[in-house]
Amino acid sequence: MSSRDPGRDRGMELGGDLKGDLDAAVQTRKELGAAYEDELVESFLEKVEQRIDATVEKRLRRQLAEQQMVIARGGRAGQPEESRGPGPAFGLAALSLVLAIPLSAIAAAQAELAGLLVCWGGIVGVNLSYAWGRLRRADSPPSSDWD
Repeated sequence: MSSRDPGRDRGMELGGDLKGDLDAAVQTRKELGAAYEDELVESFLEKVEQRIDATVEKRLRRQLAEQQMVIARGGRAGQPEESRGPGPAFGLAALSLVLAIPLSAIAAAQAELAGLLVCWGGIVGVNLSYAWGRLRRADSPPSSDWD
């Protein structure tokens, strides 16, 4: 009988899949040369994006199910920020940093400093607009229970 967590095994398996895909892309790059480098990078990034999308979708479904359970039990869906853990702001920041690495490399390779500045301007812009939206929602008065 194994004491391993099946959810953890699945996460390790998916991580192994990406590692295998990266190894295959590197080997293909070695065989084909630099001519196909852009296509190989795009293909790998697409796989990473699909993995991130699947993970985010899974977390959103879990969070929605938890909120529905709270509502079904007669509680309120809007819990205090402290009780929810890191939350979506941390997720967006982590995702931005993860994607910033390959995006920066591609932007710098294609358009040098100008491309890098545009890339990081976009990353910073997305994070600032998210933070600004959260501040606006926090400043708005809460809805009344009488509505």
